[in-house]
Amino acid sequence: MENRVLKKVTWRLIPFIIAMYFINYLDRTNISIAGPGGMNEELGLTATQFGFAAGIFFFGYLMLEVPSNLALHRFGARIWLARILISWGLVASAMAFVTNEYWLYALRFLLGVAEAGFFPGIVLYLTYWFPSSRRARATALFMLAIPLSNVIGAPLSSWLVSQGENILGGFSGWRFMFLVEGFPAVILGIMCLFYLTDRPKDAKWLEPEERDWLSARMEAEESSTAHSYHYPVRRALLQPRVWALSFVYFGAVYGLYALSFFLPTIIAGFSETFGTDFSIVEIGFITAIPYSFGVIAMLLWSRHSDKTGERVWHVALPLFVGGAAIPVALYMSSPFTTMIAVTICCMAICATLPCFWPLPQTFLAGAAAAAGIALVNSLGNSAGFFAPYITGGLAELTGTQNAGLWVVGLTMIAAGVVTLVLKAAPKPDAADAATSV
Repeated sequence: MENRVLKKVTWRLIPFIIAMYFINYLDRTNISIAGPGGMNEELGLTATQFGFAAGIFFFGYLMLEVPSNLALHRFGARIWLARILISWGLVASAMAFVTNEYWLYALRFLLGVAEAGFFPGIVLYLTYWFPSSRRARATALFMLAIPLSNVIGAPLSSWLVSQGENILGGFSGWRFMFLVEGFPAVILGIMCLFYLTDRPKDAKWLEPEERDWLSARMEAEESSTAHSYHYPVRRALLQPRVWALSFVYFGAVYGLYALSFFLPTIIAGFSETFGTDFSIVEIGFITAIPYSFGVIAMLLWSRHSDKTGERVWHVALPLFVGGAAIPVALYMSSPFTTMIAVTICCMAICATLPCFWPLPQTFLAGAAAAAGIALVNSLGNSAGFFAPYITGGLAELTGTQNAGLWVVGLTMIAAGVVTLVLKAAPKPDAADAATSV
């Protein structure tokens, strides 16, 4: 029964969720292609200004993460995710019409406001449908959208930039890319209203006995977690473990966004470093290479984590490997060996992410899970501001990417250390958890 039901759930929900997250990640990171594709020159952006534009998205994103996830828990995934997708699609397309850096900052901020709650909302949504023993694999499948958005999205975005002026005469290629890539979010948002199901008990696409079995299984698991660690929402938000996990996620996300926003710029810089020139389309395809291997790492590592039931080392070990690999890339003697080191780092980050998210779910349930997951994601994603801003600022200050990439490596290693400290720390007991503040 379990395998049959969860296979149905996987095929029904995961492909649609992957499509949503693919567009989500593409719309927040396609600025990395727009920058070297003509936007920086046309708007007169320095490296620091570009980094700030990339990162200010996360100010808007962080402000509304927790309330947005609580709204999803209250109103249901179908309605709330539709609202998120439609609003961010409209803002993403509006970026095609910016005239200076200030309009760019404003729309990137609004894009963050619109997207707030999407990722933690999906993580929470998966807890309604997948038992804890299957959750890392389910999370990995939906998070495939991250590497896939680079494998497919980077070349696609590069092509749109290169062809934009030919398709819409007088309209810059990077503007055409923003305009086109916002529309799919609006379409998927409308589809959400008709396709998604809020809870197993509402799943008419399951047989009655399958629906009853899954509802009972998930309710029993949620009740067990809530009984062991019965946190009021406010108490959950103040738990030291929640804040420590936020730093761990910060380290992984710092590496993710430093690569996402600056890898195309680093590859474009090979002309100066190694005397190797690439077109904007070639840069897009080369950017896709590390993420192709990241797909494999994400699937295999999460499967191994679920099979063994081990989470902590499956998070810490790739953080150590990735943190060591990215500074090593600085001392390679050719584009090929540099990309090998970058690929190892990318594989490590992709392996970390799906194994991380089952950790907060081991001691949070219900509304506390909605708030706690949103807080972890919110604080962790603040790295999305700091990574491009610090990396860009250090590049402008020093004239190279070296200092910024050293910060990436050290931050990831520090996150790995905190993960192991959490493993050694005692879990809160039920009595402490139930105490309100």
